[in-house]
Amino acid sequence: MTQHSIAVQWVCDSLLTKLHEHFVPSVFENITNFLLVAENPCKAIPLDFVFVIDSSRSIRSNDYEKVKTFIINLLQFLDIGHDATRVGLLQYGSVVQPEFSLNTYGSRAEVEQAVKNMEHLATGTMTGLAIQYTMETAFTEDHGARPLNMHIPRIAMIVTDGRPQDTVKEVAAEARKAGIQIFAIGVGRVDMKILKTIGSEPHSEHVHLVANFSQIESLISVFQSKLCGAEDMCAEVDHGCEQICANLPDGHECRCRPGYELTVDGKTCNRIDYCDLGIHGCEHSCISLPDCVCKCRKGYTLRPDGKTCVDVCQTLEHGCEHQCVANGSSYMCKCFEGFILAEDKRSCKKCHDGVMDLVFVIDGSKSLGPANFELVKQFVNSIVDSLDISRTGTHVGLIQYSTKVRTEFTLGQYVTGDSIKQAVGRMQYMGRGSRTGSALRHMFESSFSSREGGRPNTQQVTIVFTDGRSQDDVSEWASKAKSSGITIYALGIGKAIEQELREIASEPNEMYLYYAESFEKMGEITQKLKSRMYMNKKLESLENQHLQT
Repeated sequence: MTQHSIAVQWVCDSLLTKLHEHFVPSVFENITNFLLVAENPCKAIPLDFVFVIDSSRSIRSNDYEKVKTFIINLLQFLDIGHDATRVGLLQYGSVVQPEFSLNTYGSRAEVEQAVKNMEHLATGTMTGLAIQYTMETAFTEDHGARPLNMHIPRIAMIVTDGRPQDTVKEVAAEARKAGIQIFAIGVGRVDMKILKTIGSEPHSEHVHLVANFSQIESLISVFQSKLCGAEDMCAEVDHGCEQICANLPDGHECRCRPGYELTVDGKTCNRIDYCDLGIHGCEHSCISLPDCVCKCRKGYTLRPDGKTCVDVCQTLEHGCEHQCVANGSSYMCKCFEGFILAEDKRSCKKCHDGVMDLVFVIDGSKSLGPANFELVKQFVNSIVDSLDISRTGTHVGLIQYSTKVRTEFTLGQYVTGDSIKQAVGRMQYMGRGSRTGSALRHMFESSFSSREGGRPNTQQVTIVFTDGRSQDDVSEWASKAKSSGITIYALGIGKAIEQELREIASEPNEMYLYYAESFEKMGEITQKLKSRMYMNKKLESLENQHLQT
């Protein structure tokens, strides 16, 4: 070996020795640190975390996969477990499809596999419906959310790429008011104003917009700091909260017990004077004591609910068939429009004006419940009692709907009031979804046809009853029905959506739209509906007489 070769060999050996001493240990140290981080991504406070994913047709298949990758990457910063962070996920298009609830899986691996198994819906964009489901179902204790008194932050992350086909402002505000912290992520041509109506404040922390799905990964680092940096701040700092300290992903906040409100210092609590605020719920008057107490005017007494009042007619066995009118310490009976008082001064007789084909369209969705469905059947029979039903008089048909539409009986099937009421009594509650649009289509295309008993040159009337938001569009088939000459009365109870009722009802809406906050007040709109139907029949009868002369 030459002297030159020996020198080169010595340099190589020295270099390898240095690399082994300094570089190799640092590589193994970095690998070890990486594995430790992968095993324990961060020490975060427990969360109830629900992903709400837009799965509309405007999202391409490859972009849909990017959303799934984004979710899986985000999961790495969550300490998932039944006693740690719980994760749920739903996707939505024209309908809401829950993939898994907060109590379905107890490990990150199970959640990741469920995300990978998701399939693209490729339908509409009912974002408002998805937020409503998130609030009313996903964050309930039955679906794994922990009780509010545990003060576990409730987080909803909404990812969407387009304009909603329904309203979001009111339902998003209601969700935030219920304690849900909403992150709104928009991709592409999403209106920032809409994102801000969805997301919590401050918007700089909760509302994010990226140009395309390839850029959604850029948000990972943003949420890493929010989710991973969270600690039990209530235990770590001198929070100064007078009543309750609640941890948040990015800090903490003071809260108050029910009946109290937070003062401007953000720490102390004052008792709420509900009487002064006007939110006491008293029907007549409110008196401020340590707690607010409701009182009734003279001639009324307080109901067991402690808020509403009942008059003398409702505390007596007055025997009036329709209405009892208080008259000092006594009372008198009155009848609804379309009826006259009988000789006994208590019962009422029908006015036999007008002939029509009437079809009831009845919501049988699961939100109604079996007990309330029985009240709906009573409502139908009450309307039937006010009609002149006979072979040559008014005919009645009825369809019930939930996810599907079912004809309970057709217009030509029964020709007496008693037989119709018996058929109503035999109805079985369907108890599934709420596709009002499909029911309107069936009514328009089939219910008034000659094969189902529809008669030519006879007024066609529909009464639509619903207690919640439809899972499909109602405007198209309601418009077609009204354009064909069908008169539609729309009755909504509870969580029925005003905009949908307006789209369903004939115009002017004040004559054909009726709403009650609860089933307890359903009787009031029933009587108003009877009166309006009678007046409309009377007007039509007068118009027909005028045309004949």
